[in-house]
Amino acid sequence: MSIVFGWSLCLSVIVVLISTIPLIIGRVKAGYSIDNMSAPRALFDELPEFGKRAVWCHQNCWESISIHAPACLLCLITLPESNISLIAAWIHPLLRFLYIGAYVFNVPIARGLIWASGILTTLILYKEGITQLILD
Repeated sequence: MSIVFGWSLCLSVIVVLISTIPLIIGRVKAGYSIDNMSAPRALFDELPEFGKRAVWCHQNCWESISIHAPACLLCLITLPESNISLIAAWIHPLLRFLYIGAYVFNVPIARGLIWASGILTTLILYKEGITQLILD
């Protein structure tokens, strides 16, 4: 069962990388070129609205992986076998992928619900990993 936690970690990292796609599209639409590569953040005010949201979404994806990765690693070490931990591990990357669309296309209610659900899946992994740690 530990493979599920490894897959969750890998797929979640892939989602962070996917979050660069709308960011790149926004920068291209704003005129990003070799000339302004030295200061890509200075181009922020020139980004279209979806491009600004893509920047914020990408930053949030990094924040998310910084708390989800240790939860996956904890579960890889402790090997909880509960169904809820396995479901949470599989659902997290899917939720984070959907989050990108909700953020970039400006659907705030969906974005908030997806964000909260993603945090919940990570908290479940921590809870199950710690519980298994205590039981062993």
